[in-house]
Amino acid sequence: MTDQAVEFGGAGGADRSGTRPGDPRRRFFGRVRELKELRADIARAGLDTLAGRPSPRARVLLIAGRPGSGRTALAEELVGDLARGYRDGVLRARLTEPGGEPVPLERIARGLLDRLAIPAPAGAGEDELTQLLRDTFAERRALLLLDDAANAEQVDALLPDNPACLVVCVAQGPLTGVPDVRPCTVGGLDAKAAIELLDSFTGSVRITVDPQAAETLTELCGGQPAALVLAGGWLAARPMSSVADLTKRLRALPDEPDRPVAARPLARAFRLAYEALPAPAARMLRLLALAPVGIADAHTASALAGCSVSAARSTLESFAAFGLVHRAEDEQYEVPGCLLPLLRERLEAEDRPAEVQLARARMLERTVRLLHSCRAVTEPEGSPARRKLAGLPRALRFPTREGAAAWLRTRQPALLAAARVAVADGDLDTLARRLVAALVRALAAHRGTEEAAPELYGLHRLVLDVAERRGLHRERAAALLNLADLDARTGRTTDALARYRAALDAGRLANDPYAISRAMESVGGAHQELGDWQRAADWYGRALSQRLARDERADQARLYGRLGAVHTYEGRYGEALRNWRAAAAGYRRLGDLAGHARALSEAARVQEYAGRPQECLRTCEEAVEWARRAKDVRLLAALQLRLADTLDRLGDPAAARLHRAAADQLLGTEDSAYEIRSASAKD
Repeated sequence: MTDQAVEFGGAGGADRSGTRPGDPRRRFFGRVRELKELRADIARAGLDTLAGRPSPRARVLLIAGRPGSGRTALAEELVGDLARGYRDGVLRARLTEPGGEPVPLERIARGLLDRLAIPAPAGAGEDELTQLLRDTFAERRALLLLDDAANAEQVDALLPDNPACLVVCVAQGPLTGVPDVRPCTVGGLDAKAAIELLDSFTGSVRITVDPQAAETLTELCGGQPAALVLAGGWLAARPMSSVADLTKRLRALPDEPDRPVAARPLARAFRLAYEALPAPAARMLRLLALAPVGIADAHTASALAGCSVSAARSTLESFAAFGLVHRAEDEQYEVPGCLLPLLRERLEAEDRPAEVQLARARMLERTVRLLHSCRAVTEPEGSPARRKLAGLPRALRFPTREGAAAWLRTRQPALLAAARVAVADGDLDTLARRLVAALVRALAAHRGTEEAAPELYGLHRLVLDVAERRGLHRERAAALLNLADLDARTGRTTDALARYRAALDAGRLANDPYAISRAMESVGGAHQELGDWQRAADWYGRALSQRLARDERADQARLYGRLGAVHTYEGRYGEALRNWRAAAAGYRRLGDLAGHARALSEAARVQEYAGRPQECLRTCEEAVEWARRAKDVRLLAALQLRLADTLDRLGDPAAARLHRAAADQLLGTEDSAYEIRSASAKD
């Protein structure tokens, strides 16, 4: 997520390079003038202050420079120095994908809210999420680092409306759409800092014996930290080579007139480092351009290159030592954003499209297998999934559920990106569908559907994209149903209703009885939520006809109950009572004693509303008896309380007290069971 020079962003600041403690490359080099300028800019009076108005928004500090110039390292050094003054901490977000596309604001805002532990509704739109983010920042004093901003609109939408916050923004050029911002432009390092950076790789001897060659080398690298890192890595790998040797090699490389002048030093240094690699390592390096969000672990590299996991791990370690990748969290490695375009150029020039597609397919297949293993470890011992897990190679198995959960948590950004890229690619739709399905199951198994709802919403939208592109009506119906369920759960009932209707159409095109019945019932549920009892009853009736035709008895009983509920709300007590009795009979035939008792309890409620208290009492007593047979303590206590309410209304307070005491004895507290408690008015 950072420029190449972040590998050296250490002195007193955040170390995001993954370098080991004690490594001299953790030091921060140079940039004294820039840091002084940025610190002074914080206290500078803004346009609002000069006009006599209080500043309505957070101050923005802009660091502008080309990728590879060390702009993110400078931002991290500044943020590390300022962090102590912001009690609510530092938040980071990357605003551009590794491929150069702007990250959608919805995803950025959701990620920031997640880091703040603020729940955001699944499927919420860009405006809702950015407003929630601004509201969250309104009472906080936080430092926000926005890395690699693509345009001013992105930054403006994320700015806190709170002058107590500070935003440090990294971009390639000025953001003219953000008012009152002066860019701090980052160029090459000065000669002293550049030589210190080289010294951290080579040691002082090779620099001291030929200082003129060292100065020439820094000039050839344009003072760019990314180019100097690659030069230093080349020297570190060849302790017998002098700085003059490297300088001669760089001079000998042909110039590239089609490339911008400012980009040539990095391209030249990369070419030297790349061409010095053995062929298998060079192939693995350029294939890392396919890694989702530029992040790879040993499994990803192994699948891309078609080698063993241990060989891939060893090669990635050597890449990190030479500055070609960064070490990241949990044995992951990140390709520097400034090198990705160069790797893609090599990939297009040296690999046939079929080979690239095969490498991508191997990577997705490996990811699917790891996700299956991640989910299987949550299954009980002896289950088919656990038996299948035992047959996998050791490298693909997770020894514990906790280990699998940690893997899923740290890999989640890359896994979600892999799903998005696979769907957008369009040539591997079968693998993309398998990947999304495996990721959905793994997230649900480890986090639960409620907690993982925002991620699941995005994944179901990906499935919908594939289904619509391929004309897969069954998959389209399933995706629409899943999305509509999430919409309904977050209160967007009108949106849910539209999706349920679309799912019904897709189910009919697929001739899928399950999808048709499920969609009909869900359309009824949406109308019920909107208070349209007549339409709800109509759709429940259609769904019931489907279930009756296929003799699906459990679904029939449930739908009779749903019909009974909407008829009750509508005041059609005769219809409601018939449906609740049909539901009770259905549950009894299924052997579901608790379901039978609940249906009888609802029938008693209808009798109460209809003004038939004696019938209500008898039905309620029958429900209590069935709950006792079901040995459902909580249900029995709830029914005892309902029976007590009924007896109170019939003028028998003594008997009512006995039933309340029985409920208290069952659960130990008077307020712990009101699952089905009645009221004198309609619910």
